[in-house]
Amino acid sequence: MHDEMLAAVYYGPRDLRVEQRPIPKIGAHEALLRVVTAGICGTDIRILHGEHGKYPPGTIRIPGHEIFGEIAQVGDAVRDYRVGQRVFLAPNMGCGKCLQCISGSNNLCAEYDAPGITYDGSFAEYVRVPTRAVLQGNIIDIGTVLDPAVATLIEPFACVLRGQDALQIKPGENILLIGAGPIGVMHLILARFRGAGCVIVSELDSDRLAQAMHLGADLVVNPAEEDLAGVISEKTQGRGVDVVIVAAPAPKAQEAALELASIGGRINFFGGLPKDRPTITFNSNLVHYKELHVTGTAACSTKDCHRAAEIACSGRIDLSQVVTSSHPLHDANAAFTEAEAGKSLKVLIEP
Repeated sequence: MHDEMLAAVYYGPRDLRVEQRPIPKIGAHEALLRVVTAGICGTDIRILHGEHGKYPPGTIRIPGHEIFGEIAQVGDAVRDYRVGQRVFLAPNMGCGKCLQCISGSNNLCAEYDAPGITYDGSFAEYVRVPTRAVLQGNIIDIGTVLDPAVATLIEPFACVLRGQDALQIKPGENILLIGAGPIGVMHLILARFRGAGCVIVSELDSDRLAQAMHLGADLVVNPAEEDLAGVISEKTQGRGVDVVIVAAPAPKAQEAALELASIGGRINFFGGLPKDRPTITFNSNLVHYKELHVTGTAACSTKDCHRAAEIACSGRIDLSQVVTSSHPLHDANAAFTEAEAGKSLKVLIEP
């Protein structure tokens, strides 16, 4: 193994430099992954724009937290993993002691760590797996069959799984998905897998509407061109939809969700709002008189990742169409440009 690796390094807002960096050294209880594929997500784009709280001014770090790779090295004290093993790395690591961690929600731990967020991540040829990730089960074996591109989607799919678990979707229910980016279409695929009735997708981009229709939406609506409330009223005989998932960072979409949900409907605010626009006009009377259940979910736990990996490896759900393109690591800036444009679904980087 050489001493250096290629990496895409964040130096400041819109300053991502592809350069040589030292290969991370590992301790006795750690592991080193050779990155095979890494996904770009909305969090990475916010990081590139200088809009992430874990990247204060002056931060120099390798982003990337959606990771599939092969174990290249293990520390002397590591017994449960072997060199050459194909694995997915669940990114969120909690302290292991707080109430959130012991209840299975380590993604909500106040002291969480994650590659690409608090330490160097996966937009590189190698990434270090720290001790607590090794000891807490963050390294997930995915066998020899699953396509690397699909394996890279396990983390965002786990986030989707967590969001839908909060909604307790039942077979035959009508669902509105607001936003048809990578997360939105994974919600569509999972909702179909869970037996949803009519799935309506609301999205402003025509290319993404076409992709959603291809992936199984019953009805697609551009709310800038059609009356979304009217379409839903006609489709549901005036009842509204049973479930609304807001998978877009749009305040107006969150406000509209309360209006569009049926009596007793469930709503998930999946996408966080921009830091400069974090508030909405919340009509609490709609929640009160319609007996709505409004939930929010953030990221995913290690437990969620294990479940998502099991589903992906089972072959019963096809996530391959979520991947639009891949770029070599030396073209990381081009990959980010494509992801930022909002026309593609999931864009991957391959070292």
